[in-house]
Amino acid sequence: MIEPQAPAPPGSAHPGERLGGTVRSGGCGGPGGVAPLPVRQATGRFLVLAGVFVCAACGLVYELELVALATYLMGDSVTQASVVLSVMVFAMGIGSLAAKRLRRHAAAGFGAVEAVLALVGGCSAMALYAVFAWTGDWGGLWAHGPRVLLVAFSLATGLLIGAEVPLLMELIQRIRRQDAGGAVADLFAADYVGALVGGLAFPFLLLPFLGQLTGALITGAVNAVVGGALVLGLFRQDLTRRARRLLVVANVCVLAVLASATVLVDDFERAARHALYGSDVRVALRTEVQEVVLTGGRDGRPLSLFLDGRLRFSGHDELRHHEALVHPAMTGRHIRVLVLGGGDGLAAREVLRHPGVHRVDLVELDAGLVRLARSDAALSTLNRHALDDPRVTVTTADPFDWLRGAPPAAYDVVVSHLPRPGITRSTKLYSEEFYGLVRRVLAPGGRLVVHTGPVGARPRTFWTVESTLRAAGFRTAPYRAGDRGLILASRSAPLLRLDPSGPHPRTLTDASLASAARAVSSTRIPGLPPSSLVHPRYAR
Repeated sequence: MIEPQAPAPPGSAHPGERLGGTVRSGGCGGPGGVAPLPVRQATGRFLVLAGVFVCAACGLVYELELVALATYLMGDSVTQASVVLSVMVFAMGIGSLAAKRLRRHAAAGFGAVEAVLALVGGCSAMALYAVFAWTGDWGGLWAHGPRVLLVAFSLATGLLIGAEVPLLMELIQRIRRQDAGGAVADLFAADYVGALVGGLAFPFLLLPFLGQLTGALITGAVNAVVGGALVLGLFRQDLTRRARRLLVVANVCVLAVLASATVLVDDFERAARHALYGSDVRVALRTEVQEVVLTGGRDGRPLSLFLDGRLRFSGHDELRHHEALVHPAMTGRHIRVLVLGGGDGLAAREVLRHPGVHRVDLVELDAGLVRLARSDAALSTLNRHALDDPRVTVTTADPFDWLRGAPPAAYDVVVSHLPRPGITRSTKLYSEEFYGLVRRVLAPGGRLVVHTGPVGARPRTFWTVESTLRAAGFRTAPYRAGDRGLILASRSAPLLRLDPSGPHPRTLTDASLASAARAVSSTRIPGLPPSSLVHPRYAR
């Protein structure tokens, strides 16, 4: 610990005060000495704390960027945030311990740390996205690829952020020696305020206006400029001529890499999309909720829709899936129908094939997807302009919140066509509380059908949904369409069959439904607890 400095006698000069335009050092070179500065002590101290502020903001942006991109690529934001934050905090402690060896060369060490941190943090998002795009879905050899890469970047970023603290403490003390408690308070105050600014800038400024990749690259550039300017401008006398040259070259190289990547980021994204979706990408847009990509739909090529990199439907089998989703639930009274999700309009298309339907309310969170379903020629042709049918009312809202204000016993059929529950933001839409709200809006004898995602890859998720429906007071009839799990539910035992007076699906019969129910029953996992808001069960 650095002991507090005794007050100077009246009329005497403090060892660090400016004399004749220079600063006198009280042992400049080693830890605890007062460094010669080109500015007054107060100005130098302000500049160091301003540097702490900016570096802290950049560091938090790196953390949030890793969490956001990992959630986008792998789903389950709780797991991704836990992995990133826990590994990063652990690494920060290791980095702080390791940086103690650099205290005698605090200025050079801090400059080197900031240059490397700017490169690692700025390029982390692009590297993660590149590996995801060019290695395909994380199966086989790459089954643990995303976790390994995420941990590696979290570890490296945390080590470098942790190394900043003792080096900055040394630099502050060398401007003006003071008690350690006061120095720590000043350092952490600037650090925490910077973290606040970085944390707010990421979702409200960087992400919406620059995007994930460009936002990370710009943050890295700011980090490099501030770190290099602080050391080369304020503590250049602490560096040898060779160290100054190396630091200048290092920062110029880092900025050149980040600038080149920023210029090429659009080309990189196009190439990554082609690697991920094929060369037939026709529409790629980022809505307020998710990334929406359409491929095909021209020259006889089947139309496919991807949401956040995951296949929502393929023209090869979408009819089979949507017929199986809707038609069994329409057996019985179906005057009023509620569709939760389904912003592509394909579930509504199948609902409207039944002549007894008088009203369809569709509740979709993503207004951008609804606009695309209405305006894109190929998609609107595929959904037969269902969203423009006068019987259909589209509401942009969170389905959970919307159900809380919906009138009771208002619907004969509810079709839940929501993102699969493995994505954390959708977990509440597969909870016991959510199905309790659905049960309230169903009329007596009403039916609910739930899309649950793939059965073969996630049988535990499928049967947890089934268990949750039963806990909410429903009786269930599980079945499947290909590998996609579906569950028909009602207050009484639901009949898994087609309406004999309704339209005839092209891909579905009573016999195929019975076969689908038998096939899915072989995957049953008994004794699974239901999922609730307090105890979510779907995280992978």
